[in-house]
Amino acid sequence: MIQLVAASTAYQVASLVAMIDSGTLPAPDGRRILVLADGSQLPELTTPITESAGFAELATRFDAVVDLGALVWPRRPHQFGPRAEELGMWETLLRSHWSLGTEPLQLVVESIQVNPAIALCRIFHDATVFIHSDGLMSYGPSRNRVEPAITQRLEGIVYPDLVPGLVPLLLSEAEPRLLPMDPTHLASVFEDLAGGLDGGEIDALVRGSSRCVLVLGQYLNNLGLIDEDGERVLHEQMLAEAKSLDADLVVFKPHPAASPTAALRLGRAAGELGLQFEVCESALSAELVALKIRPVAIVSAFSTALVTCSRLFGFPARAVGTSALLQQLAPFENSNRIPLTLVDAMFVRGTTSPAALQGLVDAVSYGMQPDRLPHLRDASAAYLRTHPVERGRYFKQRRLHRLNLPNTLPARPSGKRLREGFRRAAKRSVQRPATFLRRQLDRAGLQWPTEP
Repeated sequence: MIQLVAASTAYQVASLVAMIDSGTLPAPDGRRILVLADGSQLPELTTPITESAGFAELATRFDAVVDLGALVWPRRPHQFGPRAEELGMWETLLRSHWSLGTEPLQLVVESIQVNPAIALCRIFHDATVFIHSDGLMSYGPSRNRVEPAITQRLEGIVYPDLVPGLVPLLLSEAEPRLLPMDPTHLASVFEDLAGGLDGGEIDALVRGSSRCVLVLGQYLNNLGLIDEDGERVLHEQMLAEAKSLDADLVVFKPHPAASPTAALRLGRAAGELGLQFEVCESALSAELVALKIRPVAIVSAFSTALVTCSRLFGFPARAVGTSALLQQLAPFENSNRIPLTLVDAMFVRGTTSPAALQGLVDAVSYGMQPDRLPHLRDASAAYLRTHPVERGRYFKQRRLHRLNLPNTLPARPSGKRLREGFRRAAKRSVQRPATFLRRQLDRAGLQWPTEP
């Protein structure tokens, strides 16, 4: 059996290597092939995965490396979604182009809720499927329905145990086998990569600084989560947080797809606070940058790097702006809600108990996708009754009201009562039109017309 392992970022490649080295990802009895499907919005302007730091060393864990993005160009991998009548043609093409022959296959994909993962699962219709996850979204519910033809082949979900003891809810409706990986294996991979880096450019950023803070941008404006002014205010709050930590230097690592003007504006704001400001334009992951510059703290909104850097390497992490983002994030089903909730709970409110975090995540997830998680209703209702503070912070009251869960909104009259009220009002207006009209005019402060 050949195992096809799909990755859309350099970080994912490192995470997959940790899963392989630790034995968490089951080994095939044949070849293991890495399928690159670059997930960046503008791959022409970003560093290719094959040119990322340490890729040559990481690629040695695979028998071959193929590039789906190059094959489907000028389409992006996430735009790759063949029609039903094309699936057989694509299977023949990929088997030939990737030298797969007629051997049975096993797919290891990032998510079977979006393309190209869905496309690969449909093309290789008889392959068994594993999901690999490298972030916090796997702790939340599935956002899209996945057809049974795919979920019936699901073998398990492999993920780093970034929040110890927390059970992922991704695709829990399919009851997959959960394969958590001890995150120390991921830390070892990053430390090996950092040790092999030249790092001169990164080291130059912090030369002469004794207290450096790493600030991570998240590109929330273009994701539609906040507007441009909101993102600017959020970044300025991150600078203020760095100032409160007695930093003498802020190293700002923008999102790879962010506009350069954001860094320019932030630099001016840093100068007004008396902070030295440097922009890290390197394509290195936040984890590798942190290992090279050794900051006194890492500041962001709800980046997964806050969890990885604090959990893997012990760097202090500060989350900024999460309270406002919890209220602004829409719709309630937005998949960013679980990462945002976890980061706020851990780094703002100091929640560390696995049981407390699990109760919170289960309740929020049920609120997001009640139809996919009906078994969590009773536990969610009990949690909301006994946690009024969390209920007000992490939930929209109208959402709870609509789901008939504990909330603080006044009870609405039943449909029967409303219909009866409308019926009585209509009857009065028909039987006593003059009286009804006089009352309405009086309420509006108008006079009843008189005869001329």
